[in-house]
Amino acid sequence: MTQIFYRGGHAMLCLTIVLSGCWASLALWYRLPFGSITRLGCATGFALLTLAVILGLFHPRRLRGLATYCLALAAVCIWWTSLTPPADRNWAMDVERQVTGRLTGSTLTLENIRNFTWRSPVDFDANWETRSYDLDQLESLDLFMSYWSGKTIAHMIISFGFADGEQLAWSVEVRRQIGGGFSPLADMFKTNTLSLIAADERDLLGTRTNARGEDVQLYRTNTSPQKARALLLHYVAAANQLADQPQWYNSLFSNCTTVVFQMIRTIVGDVPLDWRVMANGYLPQYAYDAGVLASRLPLQELTEKGRITARAQAHGITPDYSRIIRQGVPAPLQK
Repeated sequence: MTQIFYRGGHAMLCLTIVLSGCWASLALWYRLPFGSITRLGCATGFALLTLAVILGLFHPRRLRGLATYCLALAAVCIWWTSLTPPADRNWAMDVERQVTGRLTGSTLTLENIRNFTWRSPVDFDANWETRSYDLDQLESLDLFMSYWSGKTIAHMIISFGFADGEQLAWSVEVRRQIGGGFSPLADMFKTNTLSLIAADERDLLGTRTNARGEDVQLYRTNTSPQKARALLLHYVAAANQLADQPQWYNSLFSNCTTVVFQMIRTIVGDVPLDWRVMANGYLPQYAYDAGVLASRLPLQELTEKGRITARAQAHGITPDYSRIIRQGVPAPLQK
């Protein structure tokens, strides 16, 4: 029995060293402020140290190797925690500004609403606006899923609808620098910061349906106006906080789905965490099982009726874009 515990503990120690060594090596590669050759040398050096320590566990002087590894790992951790998200960089134009808002009575005023006109992913007219919304006229909340890389991963957009037909869409995005891009692996290592975009649907959705040709799906929800208002105000509070204190984007823990999921939990209480939050391409299934969607129809039928890309491309990005993309999409059952 003692031998079993010893071998089990030895295996756990090896696994811990391997995982921490992989993390440290990748952190050094992605975030050291040096050229690629120096970064590669540091990352490779730590990986070789990790391998040497693992092999050393089978030798009598293993404690010396473990102590050396712990010191090296502690140095990387101290350096890692010293990295702070930048407030000013040469940001890409579409994430150049951070929306902020203020509430006066029932009137919400937002500055830096994005309203770009997109002809292609790189050809657009930039336009930032200040708009006001009467929250007493807030009626609906819609969920959009934009699939750009298979069925597992999607980008989530939440849109708030008002009695006059106005739609306000929100998206959690990577705040890239000019020339930078999105990398799920790199963005786990403090490569980019977080950005909240509030925009006209013709911008935020139009760039995905018409300029990029992504598979965009619309799901109407049965969220009450009161809960929709609470969620909208959480978006505004988060946006204001980001303007004052930038945060790192993380592909696993601070992305378009997890940030909104955290907001929803503060409003409706305990919402069970589910693997479909991480593999967010399956989020509609999660919302359907939770009774959030128009559940009188099968989910497959909701998905097919909610595919809006072909309709948007046929009609174009016109002033009635929001009305056109909702034609034929099942309305939710009101609770």
